[in-house]
Amino acid sequence: MSIAAHQERLMTVLQGPHLSEKSHFAAEKNQIVFKVRTDATKSEIKAAVELLFEVEVEGVTVMNYQGKIKSHGTSKGRRVNWKKAYVRLAAGSQIDFLGGE
Repeated sequence: MSIAAHQERLMTVLQGPHLSEKSHFAAEKNQIVFKVRTDATKSEIKAAVELLFEVEVEGVTVMNYQGKIKSHGTSKGRRVNWKKAYVRLAAGSQIDFLGGE
């Protein structure tokens, strides 16, 4: 994989922050929670966060979620599977999504 293709893949690894009550508690421990691609690896997630936000990452923990089966009347459907990553930042590093002072 060329360097340009690798950089392009890193730009698509993170799909956005995952905002929940649990992620707010994790933020107090210097962790940020992201929704990521299902085929992303820990090393790709670390490289993507360091590239996009210019911070130092200590570690990454990932969790795979299976989509729930939902029914509406007689028809059944399934939500998509997704992956969540807990990114632990080094001391002194911080990501501010709101852009406040």
